[in-house]
Amino acid sequence: DLNPDEEEEKQRLINQVLELQNTLDDLSQRVDSVKEENLKLKSENQVLGQYIENLMAASSVFQTTSPKTKKK
Repeated sequence: DLNPDEEEEKQRLINQVLELQNTLDDLSQRVDSVKEENLKLKSENQVLGQYIENLMAASSVFQTTSPKTKKK
């Protein structure tokens, strides 16, 4: 059997472990949420990149031109 001080310490440690488990669970959920958001943003960036490439290809401003040399 444990004396009252040891019992109190045991209960304190159990409570601390439970609190740490809850904190770890919250952090794990946050990591999953951030990973999901990151994948979503990567996908959106790819779509926007493709859109920009298409706009640049369609615009004469971004077309490559061969240098013209004038001889006098």
